[in-house]
Amino acid sequence: MFVLGNFLMGVARVADILLEAYKWIIIIASLISWVNPDPYNPIVRFLRTVTEPVLRPVRRLIGFRLGPLDISPLIVILAIILVQYVLIRSLIQIGYRFGGGYV
Repeated sequence: MFVLGNFLMGVARVADILLEAYKWIIIIASLISWVNPDPYNPIVRFLRTVTEPVLRPVRRLIGFRLGPLDISPLIVILAIILVQYVLIRSLIQIGYRFGGGYV
């Protein structure tokens, strides 16, 4: 059963790294949006391509803005943190119960 435990812990770690990277991508995209970037810049296009599919439904769901501020990135970041604390930690604990983490 230790193989299953190690597998679950590996999946949890990879998911945690991907969520952390996506959180930083959202932060960078939000900061760049404050300076009116060139929409044809490849970095700006990448950031919009990666973040808009997640941010657009959140914007539609909340349906309002706080003046010029878009709070959808904040909501998505909070959701990512919640998933990291609940789902990822649960996977790690389940992995330990199956005998993972022992060398």
